[in-house]
Amino acid sequence: MSPGSRKAVGRQGEPVSGRVFLVGAGPGDPGLLTLRAKQLIESADLIIHDRLVSRDILDFAPDNAELLYVGKVPGHHCVPQPEINQLMAREAKAGRDVVRLKGGDPLIFGRGGEEADFLRTHGVVVEIIPGVTAAQGAAASLAIPLTQRGVNTSVRYITGHLRDEADPDCHAWDGLADSQTTLVVYMGAANIGHFAEQLQRHGRTAATPAIAIASATSAQQSFVRARLDELAEAAERVEFGGPVLFIIGETVGLAQHLDEREQEAHAHLSLAADIIAAQ
Repeated sequence: MSPGSRKAVGRQGEPVSGRVFLVGAGPGDPGLLTLRAKQLIESADLIIHDRLVSRDILDFAPDNAELLYVGKVPGHHCVPQPEINQLMAREAKAGRDVVRLKGGDPLIFGRGGEEADFLRTHGVVVEIIPGVTAAQGAAASLAIPLTQRGVNTSVRYITGHLRDEADPDCHAWDGLADSQTTLVVYMGAANIGHFAEQLQRHGRTAATPAIAIASATSAQQSFVRARLDELAEAAERVEFGGPVLFIIGETVGLAQHLDEREQEAHAHLSLAADIIAAQ
């Protein structure tokens, strides 16, 4: 089915404009979808989805829905963002209800604000459906409190991508290094070593507890804990297979129950590596 083939018409034969729903798919587990998100996926004409949307979630789509992948990986966008914007506007104006399905929450490092602005500017009705963001999903799955009375007073989400590679110190490190802050770094695998150095340089202790988590809430979830000064090396050693989320702060140290789970996770990774090597 080609895009636009299900153009709707009104009673007088006039085209009926569709809508775009910017939908948060959550961190991966389909059980963490909101009811509204699931309903929209089940009734969509067209679903434009990112790389982090799981197959289990896409399986909720009706048989006659068109699924269009526009995922991004570092250094490569299979469909540039301006083309995604134009596609959503064109299909909505052709009368289709478009679900723009994003991992996590569309307004947290998901370009949801940019897409909504573009669509509204071009006369398209937009509705935003929030999703469980990766920080919440990862923390909950490992029972790590992002905030706890008497331990910290704030939690901050930052992107690990450096928008301006010529300015690697574009973050306000003094505030991020506050010992009363739990810091969550999205998409930070490439730069976590630099981030850890800057946090220590601006006052965070080298022994600050930290954790790296990949594929949070899914069956493939894996993680490794380390001190802040050892975090980058520990994460590189595990060789995570997907985007990595980092949580840094004293609240990570409260999750003592992770010792056994961490050992089990490493055992599974070692077994998988042995199986691959034997093939």
